[in-house]
Amino acid sequence: MSKVYPDVPTALEGLNDGDTIMIGGFGMAGQPLELIEGMLDLGLRELTLISNNAGNGDTGLAGLLATGQVRRIICSFPRQHDSWVFDNLYRAGKLELELVPQGNLVARIEAAAAGLGAVYTPVGYGTALAKDKEVRQINGRGHVLEYPLHADFALVKAHIADTYGNLLYRKTARNFGPIMAAAAKTSVVQVTRVVAPGEIDPEVVVTPGIFVQRIVAIGQ
Repeated sequence: MSKVYPDVPTALEGLNDGDTIMIGGFGMAGQPLELIEGMLDLGLRELTLISNNAGNGDTGLAGLLATGQVRRIICSFPRQHDSWVFDNLYRAGKLELELVPQGNLVARIEAAAAGLGAVYTPVGYGTALAKDKEVRQINGRGHVLEYPLHADFALVKAHIADTYGNLLYRKTARNFGPIMAAAAKTSVVQVTRVVAPGEIDPEVVVTPGIFVQRIVAIGQ
């Protein structure tokens, strides 16, 4: 029943052209850098990424975008002072963007994890983000219908895992990890340490192993 893989390339086997991939992290906090770096040489095409932001500098998410493997990105915070890779690709028409308010991004990922068909949210009502979407008045307040975000793979960073895939995170590095792991068909998690079953108190498990398919230890 062990879900531990020997290395990053093996843990990433099965990614295909056109896949939708969720990548955890809030900026650099909790970003699974080694898993992202493992994708750089795969030579995939037409990928859709779902993440909070669109990369910093030239490494991590930005480095992946620079390879040309990504056709579309769904995120809430694509631009900041060091997001020149995204900027250049977007302005050149080489990268599509779906801009989603951060709360809606979370709600749509959670909807996928919960098996919901859609959710109504007031965020974005009356703005350009609601264009061509169904709207409804609920308790006197305008809402927009938003659909779940599913993924073929989720790449997540956690702190400790047992061999069954139960996860603990380190402080704010948790961010999107738990909901992304639950919303993808295959969740690949990099951790700093793997322990035997029973070494993690069940009361403090954040992500149950049922949502994790592959684990790879980095630096152990």
